[in-house]
This record gives sequence, structure tokens and C-alpha cells, in this order.
Amino acid sequence: MTTVYDFTVKDTKGEDVSLEKYKGKVLLIVNTATKCGFTPQYDGLEDLYKKYKDQGFEILDFPCNQFANQAPEDISEINGICEMKFGTSFDRFDKIDVNGDNADPLYVYLKEEKPGKTGKAIKWNFTKFLVDKNGQVVGRYGSTKKPENIAKDIEKLLAE
Repeated sequence: MTTVYDFTVKDTKGEDVSLEKYKGKVLLIVNTATKCGFTPQYDGLEDLYKKYKDQGFEILDFPCNQFANQAPEDISEINGICEMKFGTSFDRFDKIDVNGDNADPLYVYLKEEKPGKTGKAIKWNFTKFLVDKNGQVVGRYGSTKKPENIAKDIEKLLAE
């Protein structure tokens, strides 16, 4: 059986990171952009992270430039924007594609496990996938779902 722990992604320095490093934690995996109408959700994501990180919660941030060129910067510029403007402290990874022929294998898996209401494709920036402590994808939330409105689902998984 496949879980998110079976995938390896690139960190912001281009180094391989096995997601097995997050085994036993509740994860929120998000495709992000710095110039999107939903970019202020970084504040809500950081609030969630601060509130639950000591209970075994992690946010995995995957910048993506596939939606209206809203993440045009290189990864070091994205890091600077996220840290300086939004004060993010959760893990960020290298820019990826989430749809199409070059979609990152992790996102191919996430979309297979939890298709959206209109199909598998990611519709926009800040689509969120919730993963339980066993590495299973248990929730998918569209861009309009604010991070604070996912808190109860996170709390339920942390309590299991």
C-alpha cells in the first residue's frame, strides 16, 4: 500500500528529502504562490502550524507557478517573501508542477487518493491535502477553504 511516506521531494536547496521523515505526524500539504489572491492564507497556515506543531503537525509548502504565473520568483526569493512578509516557519520545498505531464509524483498520488469535486486536477493555488499519522490522504480542501476552517479536522487526527 502506498502512503505519502513513499515519496521523495526536493528541498529548497535541491536536495532529496524522503517524506518518511514525517512518519507519525499529521500533515497539511499545500501548493502555494506568492502573487495570488489567496496568498494571505500564509498567515492562517502559520497560525495553524504554531498552534499544533508541538502536537505532531507539519505543513509542507510546495510553491507552484502553474496558475496565471503567480509564483514567478526562484525558490530563494519565494523563501524571502514567505519568511519576511508572512513570518512562515513551516517546511517549504522546491517549486513543482502539480498538474500535467511534469506533475510531481507526490501530487499525482494526492490527486488519485482525493479527487476534487470536478476531477483530479488541482484547480488553483492553495489547494490543501490533509494526511493522517499513517500517511493516508484523508481530506482535500479547495483554495477558498481558509486554513482556520480546517482546524477541527486537524485536531481530530491529532487526537487519534
